Amino acid sequence: MDQTNIAPPCLLVIMGAAGDLTRRKLVPALYAMHRTGHLPASFAILGTARLEMDDTAFRAAMRAACDTFGEAVTDAEWASFAARLHYQTGNFNDAGAYLALAVRIAELDARHATDGNRMFFLATLPSLYAGIAAQLGAAGLVHTDPDGPFSRVLIEKPFGHDLASAQALNHALHEVFREEQIFRIDHYLAKETVQNILVLRFANAVFEPLWNRQHIDYVQISAAEHIGVGSRGGYYEESGVLRDMVQNHLLQLLALIVMEAPLNFTADRVRDRKVDVFRALRPLIGEDVYRDVVLGQYAASADGAVQGYHREAGVSPDSITPTFAALKVQVDNWRWQGVPFYLRTGKRLAQGCAEVVVQFRSIPFCVFGEEDTCARIAPNRLVLHIQPDESVHLEFATKAPGPGIAVDTARMHFDFQDRYPDAPPPYQRLLLDALRGEQLLFNRSDGVEMSWRFITPILEAYADHPGAEPYAYPAGSQGPVAADTLIARDGHAWQPLGGA
Repeated sequence: MDQTNIAPPCLLVIMGAAGDLTRRKLVPALYAMHRTGHLPASFAILGTARLEMDDTAFRAAMRAACDTFGEAVTDAEWASFAARLHYQTGNFNDAGAYLALAVRIAELDARHATDGNRMFFLATLPSLYAGIAAQLGAAGLVHTDPDGPFSRVLIEKPFGHDLASAQALNHALHEVFREEQIFRIDHYLAKETVQNILVLRFANAVFEPLWNRQHIDYVQISAAEHIGVGSRGGYYEESGVLRDMVQNHLLQLLALIVMEAPLNFTADRVRDRKVDVFRALRPLIGEDVYRDVVLGQYAASADGAVQGYHREAGVSPDSITPTFAALKVQVDNWRWQGVPFYLRTGKRLAQGCAEVVVQFRSIPFCVFGEEDTCARIAPNRLVLHIQPDESVHLEFATKAPGPGIAVDTARMHFDFQDRYPDAPPPYQRLLLDALRGEQLLFNRSDGVEMSWRFITPILEAYADHPGAEPYAYPAGSQGPVAADTLIARDGHAWQPLGGA
């Protein structure tokens, strides 16, 4: 075991420990880290929520969660992990509950020798974030001395619902925590292929000299889901696709593709360059919004087997909440001027996948003479598959066997799972980095606000435009026809979702 990968002693307090995130993601990830030795000996977990439970009941519930959503559980390994698990019932709106929590934290700190280090994971409704932070501060649970034991807070998206609310939440958190104590999660950033974007660009001399407007024609970034909103209809009615996917996941991917080389690979230098990208985004305002943004909403599938969004639980029958978005985005700087970036995301699409397609420019002149030969020379493409299968492939022209010159397209393919079958899933990486205080994979306050500064005018434009209802598209399709029209205006076409 590489000792540099082990976190320091810590007590992890999961606020909202009776919820789905804790069962499906957090505790299975922590159990896997325990099995592989990535948790220190002096480490404990305290779950808290309104649900009445004791330590024994919590441990039983978490074992069932690990059996269902994680790796195979063995009795011996579970016994040592269960000893780390504790629970306390509490109402997050009750100041007295935080005083009781402080007593329990002190007791567990002494029992598990966690040196006063603590981390709070807010696995709660986003509306509770600011209030929980204030109560933690008032109860004296947050260490403020940077030279003493550490206190950190992890926050899941959504981080605000527009620019004003994001600014207000940042202000509320900064009343209690310093910026370096705040870890804003975007789990896309922990996917290995997403991180590999920077390595691909800045560790390979063959790519970076071509990574500009002289050589790249356009870029497509897609994040498609085959599933619908399921039981989250009420939440989705409040968010919609722009808040749920574009403001965070897609803009983060865009920033990694577009950003300049950082001075070094430290968290703040990388995040500085990402913020530069958000500042350079050409605002979509006025008529530009309706020209360069297409919103859609899934209807019933063509065969009627899948119901439309209006029939989902918690959804208003006359809802105009978008479940699909396609955008044409421009980056106004020296490197990217004139290169269009097409972003696409949605639910109930033909296939669930996330990928980046970098389309290089066509050759300037065909030397092979034959018209049909020249017509078959496709531009080079670099495709990064982020999910479900993490891989990278490069398409290039080659001669097909036989007399004369017959051009074919070949592909060099790198499959991440084949090469690294034991790579940890995203939440293990996020938790380990947060425990070690490494913020590279987490969003900074100015980055969050700048991305909302780009998205909020789009939200406002559609909210103030009564005729701008989303286009209907059949469940199981590639999305609304209007999205095809958006990209076709520039002479391009979307790569089929999940296509080769």
